Amino acid sequence: MHSTYLLALTILAVFTVSFAGGERFKEAPKFFNSPECLTIENDDDFVCSDKAIHVAMTLDAAYLRGSMAVILSVLQHSSCPQNIVFHFVTSKQTHRLQNYVVSSFPYLKFRIYPYDVAAISGLISTSIRSALDSPLNYARNYLADILPTCLSRVVYLDSDLILVDDISKLFSTHIPSDVVLAAPEYCNANFTTYFTPTFWSNPSLSITLSINRRRPPCYFNTGVMVIELKKWREGDYTRKIIEWMELQKRIRIYELGSLPPFLLVFAGNIAPVDHRWNQHGLGGDNFRGLCRDLHPGPVSLLHWSGKGKPWVRLDDGRPCPLDALWVPYDLLESQFDLIES
Repeated sequence: MHSTYLLALTILAVFTVSFAGGERFKEAPKFFNSPECLTIENDDDFVCSDKAIHVAMTLDAAYLRGSMAVILSVLQHSSCPQNIVFHFVTSKQTHRLQNYVVSSFPYLKFRIYPYDVAAISGLISTSIRSALDSPLNYARNYLADILPTCLSRVVYLDSDLILVDDISKLFSTHIPSDVVLAAPEYCNANFTTYFTPTFWSNPSLSITLSINRRRPPCYFNTGVMVIELKKWREGDYTRKIIEWMELQKRIRIYELGSLPPFLLVFAGNIAPVDHRWNQHGLGGDNFRGLCRDLHPGPVSLLHWSGKGKPWVRLDDGRPCPLDALWVPYDLLESQFDLIES
């Protein structure tokens, strides 16, 4: 009887910690470089090191569990994990989020950059899913302005994916001198659905996708991109994206969050990447988030784009089969982990 009472109190204490202090995450193992890796000698210079693999992500409370899984998957499958530098963009709770990262990855090379949501909030139009309207979802538009000017190339990753391959392969993607970014393209997707009839019925707008393109424009997912930051700054591409967002506030030309302006500016002018680097759509569509299978072919990165996120479906007791592939990277401490510790 006494032991049962103590167990009940312990469980109650765990729930109290959870509600008062938020989620708790386990410490990840430390990963070491292979012998052939270059050494970043001065830790003070890692932010600008040309020997490093630079990864940019956003960081917020809503997707923190997903972000932690991304970090772990990147490190675990890297041949040179100690050469990876993470650049986190966040709009609030900076100190708290930093503590989470340090607690789970005490050895991680990273920097956190504040993001002023006031500058973008007035440009955001409502979309088909409320999560897409988050100002942080638009931070990718401003990476070249937020990150240090010493950075020339970065891999941008969403927080709802995992890597199962060495990120150095993606980071070293060949990008021609006159191209700004690289991403997997999906030319079988119905490109017309990303824009409204108002857009397509206006020749002065629709012609945008026919001129100054290296090849016919195709859909690409902005959750996985290799970006040449110096070229971006030189071409003033942030301004070009913002101009389309400003037009959207006057005339509704698209429905889907931050993606369409990227398509308008870059589609047809990006360096293609093998589809294995973005097996996207595992979160289903933007309305129901139903289960989906992998696309045919090899897999280096699994991406739960869409409404359904693996951690939500797992907590709800309704996981999809592929969500089991995400579980090994979940660092969230369960109630039983906390009791045992």
